[in-house]
Amino acid sequence: MMTLDIHHTTTYRYANPVTFGDHRLMFRPRDSHDLRLIETGLVISPPPASVRWLHDVFGNSIAVASFDQPATELRFESHIRVDHYPMGELEFPIEDYARSYPFSYSAEEVPDLALTTQRHYPDPDHLVDEWARQFVTLGEGGPPDTQDMLVSMTRAIKDTFTYQARDLEGTQSPVDTLTLKSGSCRDFALLMMEAVRSLGFAARFVSGYLYDPARDGQEGAMTGGGATHAWVEIYLPGCGWVEFDPTNGIIGGKNLIRVAVARDPSQAVPLGGSWTGAPADFLGMTVDVQVTATGGTGAGGTGAGGAPQNPAPVAGTV
Repeated sequence: MMTLDIHHTTTYRYANPVTFGDHRLMFRPRDSHDLRLIETGLVISPPPASVRWLHDVFGNSIAVASFDQPATELRFESHIRVDHYPMGELEFPIEDYARSYPFSYSAEEVPDLALTTQRHYPDPDHLVDEWARQFVTLGEGGPPDTQDMLVSMTRAIKDTFTYQARDLEGTQSPVDTLTLKSGSCRDFALLMMEAVRSLGFAARFVSGYLYDPARDGQEGAMTGGGATHAWVEIYLPGCGWVEFDPTNGIIGGKNLIRVAVARDPSQAVPLGGSWTGAPADFLGMTVDVQVTATGGTGAGGTGAGGAPQNPAPVAGTV
């Protein structure tokens, strides 16, 4: 277990005062057995007229900020402290029947997994299909090993694709990422999600944060730090949703702080909203994410067996 401090600041700047529509924020991690919220805080400038909280269709925590005054700058500062208990790498208690590929999900699970097993993006020349099939290799005298297949695919993206940070909104199509052999973390996550879906696996998109030990002066540098991060969860019978980060070759969730899960990347945008003014008024946006380790136990936390302190959000400092 480790305690992590996450500071996430997004600033929009404008040449003249503009008015703001509602802004939708996905900053608050999903509190669970492997991720305990200790402290949360959100400061918005200019102060919003109101902030309301809701859970979306996937159970993600969403804040919606509404504004009633124009400004030349809009700033969101989030601070979160969590205790993180990730699954150990390759510690998968997969059910016996699913340890070899192919297998079928149980009749009880199929209705709830259905949409996460379906392809969402066109692949007219079956490029993604063919790329995914190369990982279906025979084991030693037997059928392909499920875990080995997924680990091999994760690490193949890390080892053979070129990471390129991209500030533009949206995500490349899986075919484009495969053809270019490059992309951002969101692009790699979407490619892997569609690839495993082509093989019959249930997969969903994850948006969150990455802890890079190198930023704390430790070994084990990661790719994609300093911004929000994205990866994949794949449903495996016996161990549930398991995290795979093809950008860094991470399996099991170490250094990954889960904020939102969704069927498609468009449903897990960390921050989105609208503004009204002249097109030339927009001067730009900056994003800064700092994730640091603060120790083995969190201030205010009670460890794996107890409930951590988790102050409720209030208006102004949310």
